[in-house]
Amino acid sequence: MLLKTERLSIRYITADDWKSIKEIWEDFNSTAFSKYDRPHDTEDEAVRERTAKWAATNGGMEHMFFAVCFDDAVIGYIAFNIRKNGYEIGYCFHSAYHGKGYAKESHLALFDYLGTLGITKFTAGTALKNTLSVSLLKSLGFKLIGTENVSFYKDINGNDIVFEGGIFELDTAQ
Repeated sequence: MLLKTERLSIRYITADDWKSIKEIWEDFNSTAFSKYDRPHDTEDEAVRERTAKWAATNGGMEHMFFAVCFDDAVIGYIAFNIRKNGYEIGYCFHSAYHGKGYAKESHLALFDYLGTLGITKFTAGTALKNTLSVSLLKSLGFKLIGTENVSFYKDINGNDIVFEGGIFELDTAQ
């Protein structure tokens, strides 16, 4: 365990977490919000490979992947990927744990931890129609600094399905 909050434990993702990641992605893929994100391949081998790749980055600073655990269950994950002006964050939590403050609690703990390493600037992108994600980002102190048209899918005619994505920024040193 890397961090302990009031209700959660946070640690680096391990290759053995692949089954939990698969469950989180299958759950996410069944939601209306999945159309606003890159598709998650939930075939066993694909999830094993991706989770192992994430686990291999442990200890580095370029890409960091953390498992958020309630009791012994992985209920979500948070990723930090270095960019030229800080770190871009990504996250996904199983819907059974939405609305309970777990995502906010774990993000705040990780921001505190990363602050001790001198990491204070973060960006995030999400569909503006993904009200749960927008609400989380705002509750964490992120500010909307711009929008962009984004597409991850095509319609039956091969045309991009475009949505408006928000670009959010946070500096925890301020």
